[in-house]
Amino acid sequence: MKFKIKIGQKEFDIEILQVGEETKIKVNEKEFLFGEKEERKISHPRIKIPKKHFSREEILAPISGEISEIFVKEGERVKEGQKLFLLSAMKMENEILADKEGRVKKIFVKKGQTVKKDEVLLILE
Repeated sequence: MKFKIKIGQKEFDIEILQVGEETKIKVNEKEFLFGEKEERKISHPRIKIPKKHFSREEILAPISGEISEIFVKEGERVKEGQKLFLLSAMKMENEILADKEGRVKKIFVKKGQTVKKDEVLLILE
């Protein structure tokens, strides 16, 4: 869920996401986790791609940023939760994880490449 609020002359971009058992709240790109553990700022969040990002087994970029690492190769078998990419955005490193098992059919990005939100990164089969 995304929305904007204005308090006085200051505007805030708010995004609320469910991350496992916890809730992640982003305020102007600063991230906080709330759940059983006490509130903490995230410096290196792990992003698990929601199932809606799998269309014909495509893995899409959850946010815009730069591909700083690629952990898999075409033809490789991956397990659910395995690291696929490291995506740098807003001075943060975000791990992109596999949402299911499969074989990497095609990788569409290279290390150092800038990607936009929802750009296809990889296809699993």
